[in-house]
Amino acid sequence: MKTATKTMVAPSSASLSESGLRRKLKTRHLTMISLGGTIGTGLFLASGGAVHTAGPGGALAAYIAIGIMVYFLMTSLAEMAAYMPVSGSFSTYATKFVDPALGFALGWNYWYNWAITIAAELSAVTMIMKFWFPHSPSLLWSALCLSIMFLLNYLSVKGFGEAEYWFSLIKVATVIVFLIVSFLMIFGIMGGEAIGFKNFTIGDAPFHGGFMAMLGIFMAAGFSFQGTELLGVAAGETEDPEHSIPRAIRRVFWRILLFYVLAILAIGLLIPYTDERLANGDVTVSPFTLVFDKAGIAFAASVMNAVILTAVLSAGNSGMYASTRMLWDLAREGKAPKFLAKLDKRGVPVNALIVTSSIGTLAFLASFFGDGVVYTWLLNASGMSGFIAWLGIAISHYRFRKAYIAQGKSLDDLPYKAKWFPFGPIFAFIVCTIVILGQNYPAFIGGTIDWYGVLVSYIGLPLFIIVWLGYKFVKKTKIVPLHECDLEQK
Repeated sequence: MKTATKTMVAPSSASLSESGLRRKLKTRHLTMISLGGTIGTGLFLASGGAVHTAGPGGALAAYIAIGIMVYFLMTSLAEMAAYMPVSGSFSTYATKFVDPALGFALGWNYWYNWAITIAAELSAVTMIMKFWFPHSPSLLWSALCLSIMFLLNYLSVKGFGEAEYWFSLIKVATVIVFLIVSFLMIFGIMGGEAIGFKNFTIGDAPFHGGFMAMLGIFMAAGFSFQGTELLGVAAGETEDPEHSIPRAIRRVFWRILLFYVLAILAIGLLIPYTDERLANGDVTVSPFTLVFDKAGIAFAASVMNAVILTAVLSAGNSGMYASTRMLWDLAREGKAPKFLAKLDKRGVPVNALIVTSSIGTLAFLASFFGDGVVYTWLLNASGMSGFIAWLGIAISHYRFRKAYIAQGKSLDDLPYKAKWFPFGPIFAFIVCTIVILGQNYPAFIGGTIDWYGVLVSYIGLPLFIIVWLGYKFVKKTKIVPLHECDLEQK
């Protein structure tokens, strides 16, 4: 095995990417990384609140709509990533195909999003462990969790991929068991009488609260699906990306839609949306726990708590990987301090990993001061970062395809071609824009505007714009003409 260096090597190398990163992720890793990024607390806990707020029909419609949008986003990302697999992903694509300032802002936005997410997962771990050990110190569990995530990322990219594979497998198995148990109960094969569709007709179900309630769930569903774009970040360390990425994309979409849509359908059929327990985010009343309890499965709360702990570790593990690779790539392109671009002999960007872990830890510690005010603001600022990244993917793909054709290249030569262009990126752009602008629409209705609510909800948007325009002003960057877009597969 050749040692990883910073010298440029041919992309066809089986062991090294062009940047010195090790190509050790297989298709099964890639599929599970993307799947694991989406099946988490959004499904296990927040899905109950979605059914409670918008009714079973409203929640179902919102998740289906967001699922379709995510499909188009992932095909857009797959087209670019299969053609040009780089760890900088959409930051690099925006730099090459749109404007270097946009690439700079997207890169730092995405790094910040996941660095703060690490802090959020550390907080979640302490709450989960208190379920079993109510009097234990919070710092003990958060430190242990951080150490595990750091080591999994430090050892090698293969170690990260393998851990994520098994974390995700546990979550997928849980959802499958849940779906089997649920539908056995719905049809009366398990747990007594057949429930059927009666919970879809109680009160004003299936669509409770009208369109505005569904719009709120639309946004919650978007957060649940965030993480699918990890696949693009992992492309730079994937074996045979031209074939692995399209294969993983095809598998991931149907699995995500299947798991989310069927799980929410099952929750809506088995638990009346009027049940107040659905609105509670506690693991003891997770919709999954409620259904398993109803089926007479012993220790349902403890089992689901263990699964949710796995989900949290998985999200933190993925977050540390994504933010580290993005920070490393920013440094490689001269958009972050140079020392962050260093790789060790295993091809791991250790300095970027240490800095990212440190920021996550500082943000977590901030939750102990001022009743968590600092931490709440940090978390809210990262809230829409994922949607901004998705917007960047849609814009970059639109420009990539236009530049590809403008430079006289044949679409037949693309390793993967996104269907229905330009509808896909345009549709994704419109939906993402609606979600971003409607982030906290209740703050604008009802007599007076809730300015504090507006500021807390939308703080991420002006921060992104300031970084984008600030870099543009300092570096005097311009939108790259289509004929000058860098399409070289270095």
